Amino acid sequence: MLSNPFLGSIIFGLIIFIGLFISSGIKIAAQWEKAVVFRLGKYSSIKGPGIFFIIPMIDELRMVDTRILTMDIPKQQVITKDNVPVSINGVLYFLVSNPEAAVIRVQNYSYAISQYAQAALRDVMGGMTFDEILAEREQIGKSIEQNVEKESREWGLQVKGIKIQDIDVPEDLKKMMSRQASAEREKRATITKAEGDKMAALNLADAARTMHISPGAMQLRTLQTIDGLGPTASNTVVLAVPIEIMELMKKFSENGKN
Repeated sequence: MLSNPFLGSIIFGLIIFIGLFISSGIKIAAQWEKAVVFRLGKYSSIKGPGIFFIIPMIDELRMVDTRILTMDIPKQQVITKDNVPVSINGVLYFLVSNPEAAVIRVQNYSYAISQYAQAALRDVMGGMTFDEILAEREQIGKSIEQNVEKESREWGLQVKGIKIQDIDVPEDLKKMMSRQASAEREKRATITKAEGDKMAALNLADAARTMHISPGAMQLRTLQTIDGLGPTASNTVVLAVPIEIMELMKKFSENGKN
């Protein structure tokens, strides 16, 4: 028979083993996590958030972050529809909506959606002209988002948005675009000046017709100009006064003497 001290050691060892066994099966998932549990290699259940228990050495789990994840889309070299070489990058926002599918149906869902987003970006950009890319940046993001969403839905992922960040072109093309923009600004300035000159000419023509129809209007305008100058000690004003005004002033002077 085993001695009591030896039996006590065995019982104590069993208690320690059972305690470690149970404690190793206690798991905790954060509020933003889901645990995909596999039992003997087969999908069993989804656990979390909070505390839960698995059978050690029988159950295996994969923790999945269900928050919105942000991923950079690296620069892609694209030839546009009108043969302009451009480099474009962006940002992808997505989350895991089905943890089971994200773990079982694709080996690495983050890498998979990143590669698919890059391919979708090249496909969409390649079907557009350079001017369309510059003018429809937001629409481009939506088109890429729709393409990625179709495939990633089967992986248990939900695309929340894709934003285009930078659109770069070769230096020689930048210089050409700068010259083109400068020429366009000069063209608009020339048109604006021409329209202003045309309006001024029309106003002068109207004034000339008015003066021709009513000679007194010219005399009145001259008197208004003289009155508006006012006395200034520091300025000398040279004014050409029409003969009609001089004669009119002479008559007023003679009438005053009489």
